Amino acid sequence: MKQLSEVNVKSIEPLLSPADILAEYPLPDAIANQIFQSRETIKNILRGNDTRLLVIVGPCSIHDTTAAVEYAQKLKKISDEVKDTVFIVMRVYFEKPRTTIGWKGLITDPQIDGRDDIATGLRVARKLLLHIAEIGLPSATEFLDPIVPQYISDLVSWAAIGARTTESQTHRQMASGLSMPVGYKNSTDGNTQVAIDAMISSRAEHSFLGIDHSGRTAVIRTKGNPYGHLILRGGHNLTNYHPESIEEAADALRKANLDPYIMVDCSHANSRKKYEKQEDVWNNIIEQRLAGNKNLIGMMLESNLFPGNQSLPPELHSNVLNELKYGVSITDACVGWETTEELLRTADKKLKTVF
Repeated sequence: MKQLSEVNVKSIEPLLSPADILAEYPLPDAIANQIFQSRETIKNILRGNDTRLLVIVGPCSIHDTTAAVEYAQKLKKISDEVKDTVFIVMRVYFEKPRTTIGWKGLITDPQIDGRDDIATGLRVARKLLLHIAEIGLPSATEFLDPIVPQYISDLVSWAAIGARTTESQTHRQMASGLSMPVGYKNSTDGNTQVAIDAMISSRAEHSFLGIDHSGRTAVIRTKGNPYGHLILRGGHNLTNYHPESIEEAADALRKANLDPYIMVDCSHANSRKKYEKQEDVWNNIIEQRLAGNKNLIGMMLESNLFPGNQSLPPELHSNVLNELKYGVSITDACVGWETTEELLRTADKKLKTVF
C-alpha cells in the first residue's frame, strides 16, 4: 500500500505540555501582580488615560540570554529615570519570521547549531522572561507560532503581530484570545488597511484549533481582545511616520470606529533598514508629540548593547555562540546602548515640558 500521509515528515517528537514547563518555571505572585499592573498601564495609554509615551525597546531578537540580562539591567535603570514621561517595555523577541530561510529564533534553535531543540528553547525563553520580570521590567514579544503563547504568554505584557502575519487568519484568531494588549503592524508593502482589518477581526469572538495546558488538542473559543492598536513600520521604498501619514492612518482608524492611536516603528522600512536612521525617526515623533499630536502613543526601537549586526556562519555548529561578538544582533542591525540611553533621556527632557 502506498504511503499517503507524513510523506515529507522526518520525525514527530513528543513535547512537554505547557503545564509541565510552567511547573518547572512557576510564576510567583509578586511577579504576576507586576505583569498585571504593566498590562493595565499599557491599556490606560491606549485609552488615552495615561499620556506617557509607550516605548518598546530592545534587541531585534534574543540569541544570548547573558547579554539580554545585562541589557535588561541597564534598561531598568534608565526606565526608573524617565518613568514620569516614558513607559518602557523591553523587546524580548524569540521568534523570527523569515522571508525565505534562516535562523528562526531562540525558541526554535536556542543553541544556534541547527538542531532545533525546541523543548530547550521554550525553557530558556520562559526562564529569561522570569529573570527580566525579576529585574523589574515588563516584556514585549512577537507571537509567531500559535502554540507558543501557552508556554510563555503569562509573562508577556505587550505582544505584536508582525507585518508578515497581520493578514493571517490564524494570527488574528490567536490575538483575539491573548491576555495582553496587541500591536498590529502594517504589511510589508506599507498597507495599513490590513492591520486595521486585523484589529477588527481580533476584537471579535473566534473558535479555532489549539492545545490546552495539558498539551491536548482542543477547540479554543475566545472573547475577543479589545486592546489592539496600529503600528506603522513603513513599506517597500516608503516611510509612513511623517505627520501626513500619521493623520491618514488616524482617519482610517476613525472610519473603522477604532481609536486613532498609533505606534511608530523606528526601524524596518521607516529607517530604510539603516539602523543609524532610527534616531531620525525617533526625534521626528518626539517633535510631533511636542506639537500636540495626541494620536501618537508610542514607538518601537531596535537596540542592543553594541551597534550594528553580524552574520551567522553559513554552516551552523555547536560553538557558534562562543564565536559571535557579544551584545551584537544576529538579525536586524540595532542602535547601541549609548545611543539608546541618549534618545530616552532626550525624550524625557523634552516631554517634561508638556507634562
